[in-house]
Amino acid sequence: MPHLGLTALVVRDYDEAIAYYTRALGFELREDTPRGDGSRWVVVAPPGSRETGLLLARASSPAQADRIGDQTGGRVGLFLNTDDFDRDYKRMVAEGVVFEEEPRYEPYGAVVVFQDLYGNRWDLLQPA
Repeated sequence: MPHLGLTALVVRDYDEAIAYYTRALGFELREDTPRGDGSRWVVVAPPGSRETGLLLARASSPAQADRIGDQTGGRVGLFLNTDDFDRDYKRMVAEGVVFEEEPRYEPYGAVVVFQDLYGNRWDLLQPA
């Protein structure tokens, strides 16, 4: 059955991105493999995630570098689902994650918009 495997996220530096996503968001480092051209294949994913992860791709051109932090034109483009909204929100606040608003409790679930290290906009979401 087809499934969404990886989503590429353009980053400034591999090591700073790994540190942020594993510390602030609690992701696991799944792979960090050097490639012959000086780049690396770096995959992080939330604990327990089996099929989907983020490929942290270091910008390799000025055009790519210009898009760091704004790959979706200012829209929320990444959605981090949780089974315990309050726990994860509090942990992320303690880690210094930048939140754009106070948590909201909508008919579809608990949600809050946050920015990652680069300014990409995410939803932390616990579906109803």
